[in-house]
Amino acid sequence: MVINFVLNNRKVQIDVCPARRLIDVLREDFSLTGAKESCGEGECGACTVLMDGEAVHSCMVMAGQLEGRSVLTVEGLMENGEFDTVQKAFMECQAIHCGFCTAGMIMSTKALLLKNPDPSEEEIRIGLSGNICRCSDYRQLVAAVKLAAKRLREGGLA
Repeated sequence: MVINFVLNNRKVQIDVCPARRLIDVLREDFSLTGAKESCGEGECGACTVLMDGEAVHSCMVMAGQLEGRSVLTVEGLMENGEFDTVQKAFMECQAIHCGFCTAGMIMSTKALLLKNPDPSEEEIRIGLSGNICRCSDYRQLVAAVKLAAKRLREGGLA
């Protein structure tokens, strides 16, 4: 099945089995390896990407669902070789440890801040609740989201 969609702000077309998972299409067909597979059941969030601005677990999205949609991966956040505001905040707040869950956390943060540019701590925790990190202090994650939110409010959403 030929599927047309936007991937990281670029129109793409792919001939793919509609039952293939988005995570496999991203990693195998487009060499976008930021989204990681861990649970394969939509529970851990390591594979989170944005689809039409919403955080989704790419292990649970089938390729047949992509027609006409827009998908943004962590790789798509960089512009001109520069990290996005959310990525920078995660680095500055030391919210990156082993890195396995980082891309999913960053994409969930991006989705949260697109909807709510000034989230409370409770809203941040709820926004990240679909993601599991085994080696970070969640206080650092919350601090990173707060810093990114502050910077985005001051400079506009990137």
